[in-house]
Formats: sequence, structure tokens, C-alpha cells
Amino acid sequence: MKIENDFNDIDALGEDHLSSSSETPLRADAFELSSSEKINIIKDDVKHILETLGLDLTDDSLKGTPNRVAKMFVNEIFSGLDPDKKPSASTFDNKYKYGEMLVEKNITVYSTCEHHLLPIVGRAHIAYISNGTVVGLSKMNRIVDYYSKRPQVQERLTIQIVKELQKVLNTDDVACVIDAKHLCVNSRGIRDIESSTVTSEFGGKFKESDTRRELLEYIKLETQF
Repeated sequence: MKIENDFNDIDALGEDHLSSSSETPLRADAFELSSSEKINIIKDDVKHILETLGLDLTDDSLKGTPNRVAKMFVNEIFSGLDPDKKPSASTFDNKYKYGEMLVEKNITVYSTCEHHLLPIVGRAHIAYISNGTVVGLSKMNRIVDYYSKRPQVQERLTIQIVKELQKVLNTDDVACVIDAKHLCVNSRGIRDIESSTVTSEFGGKFKESDTRRELLEYIKLETQF
């Protein structure tokens, strides 16, 4: 009875998209295995799953799937778990004395819901107010990409992006808004293809209503080319 209750509790937690921490939950031995060792283990696990589902892995179309999935997990969609792949974010002196907020909009988010391992796809909008240093624009995209490439919940992803930029820029004045679709909602369960999820994290001056309102107005602006 207790085991059944535990599974019910886990299912309920997953459906409600609750997050247990702003840090990605990792075991102490998370980095003891090399990437190739992880791929070999995952390959066997994927093979077992597919065979359990009744698929014939001798078929030409399927026989390479376990290895492809394992390599994808380790080298691509979950590569943000590897601290060695964390992007370096060099900062520069704000020599031009730009004192207003800098906003980078519509950064592509490709992540994976940690509850069902289905895609999260959307856009991130990031802003900061310089405290004397600035960071290259592409580094902001890379930070979003790095934290997206791990099993995630959107709330945690939003917080992690802000915390990383606050550390890089040595300022609390950082904000992030993410608008994304979750395929765990769109393609299964309620199967609502229209809904999206919006999360935000405002630090420092962005907690002030006027500054926050200014950011949201910038996000709504149409990009002109």
C-alpha cells in the first residue's frame, strides 16, 4: 500500500510541475562516469525499454536507435549537466557609460521537462542594468542554452539564468521572462495545443514597478529589420 501511495504522490508532484529546488538535483557521483561510459549504459537501458514495448530492434530502422538516443542524451539535449560545457562569459568595462537597461529578446529555448522527458520550446527575454561591466550578447544566448540543456522545470530555468548573469555581471539588476510551450501539456494529458507558460524572475531594480513595466514594454515591441 505504501509503494502505491508513493507512486501516487510522485505522479501528483509531476503533474503540478513543482520544483524542489532552484538548483538542478544531482547525485554526488554525477560526474564519476565519462561521457562514453554513460552512453554505453544508457544505450542498453534504451534497448531494454524499446524491447519491453515490443519493438523488433533487428529492423534496419530501429537497430541504431538505442545508440542514437544515448548519444543525444549525453552530448546534446542533456549536455548542460556537464560543468565542463558551461560557457565562459567574459565581461568588459562599460566604457561608453551606457546606464539604461539592456534587453535581449526572443532567445530560443529548447529544453526538456524533467517530469515526462518531453520538450519545452519557447523564447527567453533577458535584461540587465550595468554595474560598470557588460557581457557579450552571444554569451547571454549561450547561458540560456546551457541551462536549457538539462531536465528542467521552467521556473528553475528562469531562476538559474538570472542567478548566473547576476554572478557574471556582479549586479542584482538582472531579469528574465520565459514564454514556452510544454509538450507534456500539448501532446499528452490534457493535450491543450494553444496554452503556453510564462515565468519571470526579477532582481534588484527590476523589482521596482516602473523598471519592470519598462522591460515588459520593450518585450512587446515588434522587432523591425
